[in-house]
Amino acid sequence: MQRTLISSLAMTAALMFFGNAAFAHDDAALDKISGPNGGQLRMAGPYHFELVVAKNSKEAKDNPVTVYLTDHGDKKIPAAGATGTATILAAKSKITVPLAPSGDNKLTGVGSYASDPQMKVVVSVTFASAKAEQARFTPLLSAAADGHPDHQH
Repeated sequence: MQRTLISSLAMTAALMFFGNAAFAHDDAALDKISGPNGGQLRMAGPYHFELVVAKNSKEAKDNPVTVYLTDHGDKKIPAAGATGTATILAAKSKITVPLAPSGDNKLTGVGSYASDPQMKVVVSVTFASAKAEQARFTPLLSAAADGHPDHQH
């Protein structure tokens, strides 16, 4: 009886440990996955944010910023009632782009930025429930590192 109990507890602990590890999504793991819309994926609390920015804008000009919202199972999270910002650090400048709902699970905005391979972006989203989440991106770094800055693999 005691041996069976110990075996059961050990199996439960192993499943809990390895089960959670299988669902862990750190930045390195997400960088190996191409977002369904061609953007970079990041975790933001219980959500995934996918950031899509202009990839070929050599000069700072009005370019779109799009953030797609999903859960960890890739189910779309409605953007209705959500607001957000994308703070972009690129080509020695910093801008903040307001984001507004634009369809099912999408927030969009427009800002004047160049497609700098060293670009960093902080996306903050406040959902209709007033819960706020944030994620940090380097959306063009992985594309530049593989020698193909015009697309991601």
